[in-house]
Amino acid sequence: MKFRKPYIIAGPCSAETEDQVFNIANHIKDDIDIFRAGIWKPRTSPNSFEGVGLIGLEWLKKIQFKYKLKVATEVATPQHVESCLSAGIDVLWIGARTTVNPFYVQEIAESLRGVDIPVYVKNPIHPELGLWLGALERLDNVGIKKLSAVHRGFYNYGNSAYRNNPKWEVPIKLRKESPNTPIICDPSHISGNHILIEEISQIAMDIDFDGLMLEVHNSPNLALSDSNQQITPKAFKNILKNLIVSQSKLNDNNVKQELNFLRNQINIFDTELIQLLSKRNDIVREIAYLKKQNQLTVFQIERWFEILKTRTELGTKLKLDNQMVAEIYELIHKYSILLQTRIIR
Repeated sequence: MKFRKPYIIAGPCSAETEDQVFNIANHIKDDIDIFRAGIWKPRTSPNSFEGVGLIGLEWLKKIQFKYKLKVATEVATPQHVESCLSAGIDVLWIGARTTVNPFYVQEIAESLRGVDIPVYVKNPIHPELGLWLGALERLDNVGIKKLSAVHRGFYNYGNSAYRNNPKWEVPIKLRKESPNTPIICDPSHISGNHILIEEISQIAMDIDFDGLMLEVHNSPNLALSDSNQQITPKAFKNILKNLIVSQSKLNDNNVKQELNFLRNQINIFDTELIQLLSKRNDIVREIAYLKKQNQLTVFQIERWFEILKTRTELGTKLKLDNQMVAEIYELIHKYSILLQTRIIR
């Protein structure tokens, strides 16, 4: 399945009223490939707005007819699928809360057996690539070939600038495992904040995603769901206007040569890094044997705090990102602990 790039899917988080969806569609119709709106909204609290239900499908059908737009909505049950197919909805997507459960995905897949319709699969709530790939595979197994993955980020356990941690490495791994599956970014859910949406959209283009799914509302402050992450039609148009979409393949030989020269330098530094990590591991082994002889615990919390503090301080002096340095050392420390544990046991 191939898209023109960038493929743009946009519309409100939730269809709220007929006037609302028509107002939004009228403003963005010339800039999108698909108009999206949630009809059924899986919410954490039953007291939250959970969508307008079947009447929303009628509104989408009218938009489809009036503006000659393809329309899309989220499905979470076979009953949702049946209603959408009966209404002639063009595209379905499966949300993160559904992708996380293989039983739900299989039920939806069975309800789509023999149907030729595009289906987009959002990543599961937690960064489990296997679940994401498994959902795509279940749909492929029943004959759905127009499949796309939607990257909407992953649940955050701590404080973060984003509502959902992008963990860009996960969709990059998905591309490696399933190179023919288009990947669409959902900056609205990653950011959780309209201020960050343009930045996330550009990052998605920079790492060669195929499109964007954006939440657009005529009055974001009054939205019945996810008001902070929705943008006005004007802001939406500005984001598209400012978006830089670069080619993924080089045609200029001079630029190729310069890029290869710089990449070769990175290769040299990476080799040195690996060699240094190997030497560091040799010292970790010696520490493990010393701890074993003296019956010391593997994890020394004061030493860990010292490492984290001094390395991030050094990183700051060298103009490195603090979070990057901290994450690198958390990973190094994790495998140092594992190595010491194996030796001591």
